[in-house]
Parts: sequence; C-alpha cells; structure tokens
Amino acid sequence: MRVAVLVSGSGTILDAMLRQGVPVTLVVSDRPCAGLDVATRNGVRSALLDRREFGGFGADFDRHAYTLDLTETLRAAEIDLIAMAGFGTVVDQPLHDAFPGRVLNTHPALLPAFPGWHAVEAALKAGVKVTGCTVHLATLEMDAGPILAQEPVEVRDDDTVATLHERIKQVERRLYPATVQKMLGELATTGDTGRKDER
Repeated sequence: MRVAVLVSGSGTILDAMLRQGVPVTLVVSDRPCAGLDVATRNGVRSALLDRREFGGFGADFDRHAYTLDLTETLRAAEIDLIAMAGFGTVVDQPLHDAFPGRVLNTHPALLPAFPGWHAVEAALKAGVKVTGCTVHLATLEMDAGPILAQEPVEVRDDDTVATLHERIKQVERRLYPATVQKMLGELATTGDTGRKDER
C-alpha cells in the first residue's frame, strides 16, 4: 500500500508517521516548507506544487486547476491512501472523486465541536474542560467527514493556545499514524485500491 502525505508546515506529523512505520512513498506540499526537508532526510520522494503558480493565496487562487494537478500527481504515483497533515489548501471535488473514502485529515478538536482553522482558540474561548483530536475522512465540506478516531485532551486552567495545541499535537502524532495503519490494514484485506480512473 502506498501513502501520500500532504504538508504545508513543519512536518512533525509526517515525521511521526515515518517513525511509526507508515509506508509513505510521496510527500506533496503546496508551498516551500520544512515538511519537504523531513521527506528528503528520510529518503521519501517529494513534490512541491506551489500555490503561487495557481494564483497564490488570495482571491485569484484557482482551486480547481490546483486540485486537478494534485490529483494527477497522486494518480501518477499510484497512491492508495492520502493523509493530509497540516495541509493548508482546501481541495476541490476531483480529488475526492479520484480517491473516494481514501483522503484522511486530522483536526485539533473533538468534532463536530469547533470545526475550522481556529479550533484551539475556539475551545479556549468557549471555556470547555475537554477538547481533543479527531482523525476523519476528508470531504468537500471542511471537517464534516466521517470520524475514524478521537481522543480527548484536558483543558487546564492555565492553558494558552500554544500549550493546549502542543498537548493536542502529542496525541495527534500517535493517534493519526495508528489510524492510518489501521485503515491500510483494512484496505489490504479487501484488495481494492479505491482509485478511480478519469474515464
């Protein structure tokens, strides 16, 4: 089974996956980032599909064209499962059509609570005593796909966004690779790659 990890930042989740034996064969980033360096250090093939070549980070970004290019890159590598790991680009429908039920994401909250980009801040603002980490299937609607795994994290009275987010990340670096491995095992049992041809 072949896993692609999509990154945009430091690559700590990618590093955790590699350390825990996830068979990552391709790393793709939407911008220059340290995650690409993690791939290089571990001898994993990487590709930079820079958003700046598709209109950048503002209103001119061509999300559909970018998604088509990303989808073709993943198809060419014969990827079986995709793990988004801090990937900063919301992808369009063609990726989900090409890899139905094969795109995973992780989120720093117990979904459906606190979806969106600022989940840790939202949890602190709401004054909850428990938040956590969710691994789910990515869908066109952000943070709304079927939940695969969750683990709670206590919110402490003296927590800041930084301290709480770091404790959530510690859980994430364990829970996400384990969930990917479990799904790979299930896919290997069925023998179905799940990839869909364009025709």
